[in-house]
Amino acid sequence: MQLKNVAYFAGGALVSSLIFISIAGKQEQHSVVVNHPNGSIAVPKIPSNINFAGEAAHLDEVDVKERLDRELLVNTFWHSNTIIMLKRANKYFPVIEPILEKNGVPDDMKFLCMIESGLSNAISPSNAAGFWQFLASTGKRYGLEVNNEIDERFHLVKATEAACAYLKDNKARLGSWTLAAAAYNMGENGVESQLKKQGVSSYYDLHLNDETARYLFRILAAKEIYTRQADYGFLIEEEALYNPVQTRVVTVDSTVSNWPEFALAQGTNYKHLKLLNPWIRQRSMLNKSKKEYTVLLPKSSKAIAVVPDLEEGGSDQ
Repeated sequence: MQLKNVAYFAGGALVSSLIFISIAGKQEQHSVVVNHPNGSIAVPKIPSNINFAGEAAHLDEVDVKERLDRELLVNTFWHSNTIIMLKRANKYFPVIEPILEKNGVPDDMKFLCMIESGLSNAISPSNAAGFWQFLASTGKRYGLEVNNEIDERFHLVKATEAACAYLKDNKARLGSWTLAAAAYNMGENGVESQLKKQGVSSYYDLHLNDETARYLFRILAAKEIYTRQADYGFLIEEEALYNPVQTRVVTVDSTVSNWPEFALAQGTNYKHLKLLNPWIRQRSMLNKSKKEYTVLLPKSSKAIAVVPDLEEGGSDQ
């Protein structure tokens, strides 16, 4: 089943020229963006070589070089989007990277996640959801629970595990990690069909729809800019980056009649419960099968008195 991407690291129109600079004060340092509409623009050079998952891009081909250049230019000068992605990466890559490594999936796949969702729990017009943008049917096929109360497409750890399995299946079927990534966008059947119809074996030799034709180059641009941020003008102070939240774990294996009440009893509130556990989709959980769920809570939370007479159940609005 095809997976759809909803938010891209690359795309959109170029904005007015901005120069991203770092200003150091005597007591504190911070990053600011200054608008210089009449300033000169230093255009980044196209790298002489670049690879995805150890597979070299065919930069000796004119169209391949120009397609990479397009995505590098778009993202170098789409400052707000690129800065947000770089900040979020500091928060979420430490979660994603060890799961990829454990499953034998190339580290570069974290940039696929970046362009799929913007490193957020987005929902696409086709109802693909979560960081990895799984359709419900594909998520279920790879072991994710998807129903009215629980949707593990929004569970970063479990969804990353599922994405690893899906990508490994694509790699085994199509023969390369590059094609496996393309199939994440177009669907494995679609990529396999085009390979057979066109008589080629490489992504870079395929004639594809515009979205999939740009897909790998968006990933390559994300990797290139993330890896060499200063060279592309992004000087983000460490203190300006988003950081992982320190959490503690509570195990739940029974009905939860009221998640807001549960949160208060655990010394936090429903907002923080949902931020850390976006896979919880309703304000209650029946859990007839007594399945065990791991719930994350803020590490510093402590049990407090519960507000009485909270409204039970209902939709998560």
